Amino acid sequence: MNAARAEGLAVAATNNTGAIELRLTDGAQLFNNLDPFPFRERDLSAEAEQYIVEWAEELPKKQPIEIVVHLQSPGSMQDPAAYIPAAITGWFRTKEREQARAIRQLFHDGRLAFLIGLAGLALCMALIWLLTQAFEGPFMRVVQESLVIVGWVVIWRPAEMFLYDWVPLLRRKTLYRRLADATVTVRTG
Repeated sequence: MNAARAEGLAVAATNNTGAIELRLTDGAQLFNNLDPFPFRERDLSAEAEQYIVEWAEELPKKQPIEIVVHLQSPGSMQDPAAYIPAAITGWFRTKEREQARAIRQLFHDGRLAFLIGLAGLALCMALIWLLTQAFEGPFMRVVQESLVIVGWVVIWRPAEMFLYDWVPLLRRKTLYRRLADATVTVRTG
């Protein structure tokens, strides 16, 4: 949503909820114009989603979220208060499920990568043992140390997946859950 089409303001309300306020000309601005489905099933526009998510990221993590949509006119919608809350919360519930699926997929891929990495590390260690038994000398020591490095590099990506890669996905899933559980209020006029 650009500034000419919508004007938004995020404020903290007094009842311990963080309010994200959207000021729109009409309800259709929230939705993807190319999506043919009725409002209840329509996709939020990328700009609307980005705006809501960015403001939600600024709110305290434990604070419930309230989304207040101010419409100058209902536009073509007969009762925007009936459609908009379900569309917004439904959209973010879907995004939460997508993030949960991404986390499961990451751990599935991580297990496969770990097995491959473990096999690669075992192969490198076996080669080192065989080379130690068969050859001696400074050049062989360089080869052995190189195989140790290769073995640990092979296992690095699975370790990174299990230690670090899931954290941003979980953070995003939690944010989407908060937005899916948000109270959405529509005010016209």
